[in-house]
Amino acid sequence: MLLSLIVFVPLLGAIGILLFSRTDNGARTAALGAAGLDLLLTFVLLARFDTFSPGMQFEERADWIPSFGVQYYVGVDGISILMIFLTALLSVLAILSSWTSVTERVKEYMIALLVLQTGILGVFVALDFFLFYIFWEVMLVPMVLLIGIWGSEGKRMVLGRWEIESRIYAAIKFFLYTLAGSLLMLIAVISLYLTYQDMTGEFTFNMLKLIQMAPQYSPDFQFWIFLAFFLAFAIKVPMFPFHTWLPDAHVEAPTAGSVILAGVLLKMGTYGFLRICLPLLPEASKQFAPLIIALAIIAILYGALVAMVQPDLKKLIAYSSVSHMGFVMLGLFAFTQQGIEGAILQMFNHGTITGALFLIVGLIYERTHTRLIANFGGLARSLPVYAAFFGIFTFASLGLPGLSGFVGEFLILVGTFRVKPAAAIFAALGIILGAAYMLWMFQRVMLGEVTHPRNRELIDLNLREIITLVPLLILVFWIGIYPNTFLQFLHTSVENLLGQLGASSEAYRMTQTAGYFFK
Repeated sequence: MLLSLIVFVPLLGAIGILLFSRTDNGARTAALGAAGLDLLLTFVLLARFDTFSPGMQFEERADWIPSFGVQYYVGVDGISILMIFLTALLSVLAILSSWTSVTERVKEYMIALLVLQTGILGVFVALDFFLFYIFWEVMLVPMVLLIGIWGSEGKRMVLGRWEIESRIYAAIKFFLYTLAGSLLMLIAVISLYLTYQDMTGEFTFNMLKLIQMAPQYSPDFQFWIFLAFFLAFAIKVPMFPFHTWLPDAHVEAPTAGSVILAGVLLKMGTYGFLRICLPLLPEASKQFAPLIIALAIIAILYGALVAMVQPDLKKLIAYSSVSHMGFVMLGLFAFTQQGIEGAILQMFNHGTITGALFLIVGLIYERTHTRLIANFGGLARSLPVYAAFFGIFTFASLGLPGLSGFVGEFLILVGTFRVKPAAAIFAALGIILGAAYMLWMFQRVMLGEVTHPRNRELIDLNLREIITLVPLLILVFWIGIYPNTFLQFLHTSVENLLGQLGASSEAYRMTQTAGYFFK
């Protein structure tokens, strides 16, 4: 029951707000209560999780549509448990960050956030393809609403002829990209379903059963199924060149939307590769690996170079996400213990660091109603507490040793260098570029003389805002100083994944796990 409670408590909270909430403050309090309870349940899950068990834990299974082999089947392993914790934590912080910034349709806004949380959590626990797809689609609608209704003001020209609201444009673009990927994924799922029936005479959407049949899938079949899944997940990551929806969505989304989008939604794509593509389609994964590694390197360098010239803080962080997620894809398709563990840890780290940076940008936007870097300068003089948080998360993002961003990138580079040294060297250039654009951003916004007189009158962070940022600050230092607390969840599950993948004997025999470097 624990996983079901974690998934559906936010949905029950949304229903409660819909039926019983009469005031804006009531909706806020109820949403925070539901998300907070969900976070407490996640702590129970973490405490009870057996880090030495390679299989699924806390499994719950019930027939849903027996005639079609559809089950309500959920479970968790070391790969998914950190994503569940990340989702629960960021959802609480997203609600807190919206406490005063969202003043219109507060009830509907909180309902959208809670339904979105349920959809994301469902993706991370689903072990039935039908259930996985349902949760994947549940996520789409509230995210589109958050961008389209509560997004930024402003208009833009479309095709040089029509003027529409920028937030509507971004919402539609996000919807179309995601829907296209979802349709391809649906085709792949149906193909697997029918192929399994032809091979065994049994109808099932059970992921674990379908993975057990992986050695019997023909190379051609694996190729086309992988291609469909690849496009669906690459759009969500997003990988180059499927990333163009991301900057628009981030710029137009409200702060909470950006936090959830960057912190968790992007991880659904990389999680899809981990949970589905690698164990289910091992030969196709190896076949596509050179292409994916090449695209990951392009994303790392391209994202960093484009971020360097962005005038808007949100757009800069959005393009930095393209670069950082390129590192994650590089680690996944290195097919080494260090690479994959580093990639999963970097998924978590990126969620906390980039989520914090979007919170930081949202806080200054509430005070100045601008995100243009040129409108800032010398903010550290009037906002010393804000500047301290900004500085720490900036250094974490660029990978300063002792902070969380360093650990994941280091493991990815170590794991990649063992099998693809040239790729690791090119990726390392991305770290240098990342340091350049993040430090340049911090210098222009925080240091020097105050360039605009109104910035002298800005008020520093209040208690609620500090409370929102402190949990992420703790994680940044905790993982940076003692990452084995989090890596211990990954070791056994990643070893099991490499066994399913049938990695090369050289890569699989590496006895030095990620924890070796940090014990």
